[in-house]
Amino acid sequence: MDDLLAGHLQELRRGTAVVAALAILREPTYGYALLERLSEAGFAVDANTLYPLLRRLEKQGLLSSAWNTDESRPRKFYRVSPDGEALLDALLREWQALHTSIERLR
Repeated sequence: MDDLLAGHLQELRRGTAVVAALAILREPTYGYALLERLSEAGFAVDANTLYPLLRRLEKQGLLSSAWNTDESRPRKFYRVSPDGEALLDALLREWQALHTSIERLR
């Protein structure tokens, strides 16, 4: 049963990682800091999942990025784009509607 639960939880978290990342990235954040914030909030996402997700969201025009070379180690900062903000709003509305529907079923 634990393996079954773990598999379903992984599927559920995979879908919510996009929403969580977009929500955090309303403020410019670099990849490692995003990993830390997600972890602190209870989203266990590893770097091998997060960085491809960031690249995909950027390619889709949902994120913008810029390199900060002011420090000794350059860091790539990501920020949600206007299209990403619109998508986040739509996903959050859908999330709330799904939550309400599930609560009615309980």
